Amino acid sequence: MTHPAPESAPGQKPFTIAICGGGIAGLALAIGLLRRNVPFHVYESAHAFSEIGAGVAFGPNSQRAMSLIDPKIKEGYGKRATSNGYEEKKAVWFDFHAGMDCGIGKAGEKVGTVIAADPGNGCIHRAHFLDELVALVPRENATFGKRVVEVEELEDGVRLHFADGGTAEASAAVGCDGVKSNLRHAVLGKEDGAAHPEFTGKYAYRGLIPMEKAVSLLGDELARNSVMWLGNHGHVLTFPIEKGEIMNVVAFHAKKDGKWEDEKWVLPMDRQTMEADFQDWGESVKKILSLMEKPDLWALFDYPPAKTYFKGRTCLIGDAAHASTPHQGAGAGMAMEDAYVLSNLLGAVQRSSDIETAFRAYDAVRRPRTQKLVTTSRDAGELYELEKEGVWDDADKLRENLGTRYKWVWEKKLEEDLAEAMGILGGKV
Repeated sequence: MTHPAPESAPGQKPFTIAICGGGIAGLALAIGLLRRNVPFHVYESAHAFSEIGAGVAFGPNSQRAMSLIDPKIKEGYGKRATSNGYEEKKAVWFDFHAGMDCGIGKAGEKVGTVIAADPGNGCIHRAHFLDELVALVPRENATFGKRVVEVEELEDGVRLHFADGGTAEASAAVGCDGVKSNLRHAVLGKEDGAAHPEFTGKYAYRGLIPMEKAVSLLGDELARNSVMWLGNHGHVLTFPIEKGEIMNVVAFHAKKDGKWEDEKWVLPMDRQTMEADFQDWGESVKKILSLMEKPDLWALFDYPPAKTYFKGRTCLIGDAAHASTPHQGAGAGMAMEDAYVLSNLLGAVQRSSDIETAFRAYDAVRRPRTQKLVTTSRDAGELYELEKEGVWDDADKLRENLGTRYKWVWEKKLEEDLAEAMGILGGKV
């Protein structure tokens, strides 16, 4: 199976890109390539485009990246996204409260607020955002039931080997296959420890609550706006999705032995087990958990730092490159940034022999920023769960940390990253 560049298409590049994975990262890249006349084909392991999980946050940098890739992405996001319910809280990322009697305050006490940079913060159901992306990708540009298990380097391209025994050829491959990436193995080698995800020592219960039920127990303000409850070795966050009809809940907790031994990373869980983890917490948190009838438990894994995001004609973006914990709310946004930079670089390439140079430029610019996210996101988890040295019992130091923690993510001028990458590309082709 080969998907070559259509010879008759005017203005199209004389090469084709295999996008391995049809999640948010893969489809954002596809849309960027489509707009820049770069032929591509998406290979998705599932039998339809799909996303697991519920609500996902997109900060200011993410939303700017959407517009820069293609304004239609931002338009689709705008149709489905939800911000805080109170007008005076539209710019609030989270209000932070003590979730239990602890070193930073009494249970329920507000201990800080973080204001998002322009254009603010929004949340959206993952599946609904994916629907908006799917609508922008031609159906004939995707094949389903195709899980890549190996990448073979050819003289002028790559051959993909699929789990079903089939193959496909392309000028280059981009791995968008997530935290269990086989393309990461192709880039780093299976023997490299960084090729394999690591358990972070934390897990999360996830659930959705009808907003009216949440309001009846928590009151209007706490239910309709984003709130993070902090405590010893755990934290709970809530925020509205579905235009305020649903409250998304994620309750994080540290695993006592720091190990994950189940082969599955997502497990159905009963409410009683979840409530036992938070038995010493305050009434507000207990009320939230009481409304989660069938929570799922998610083990949190991330990737160790990689020495490179590319090898030859194979490159990694999104979680396949830099899977992180969700504690800074920036993982999906970094995937958007990746897609913006890489789609523009490939759009500037005139011949297939220069694709590797484009990958090298992408790696030079994107790897330092995205791997910083992996590190600082773990650190944020320790901060929220009052495990960070010098902060766990000092509300003033907590507020100081929160006040500066997100600026480097949100305030980045993405065009500068692209200009730097284009400078690297331009000097070598």
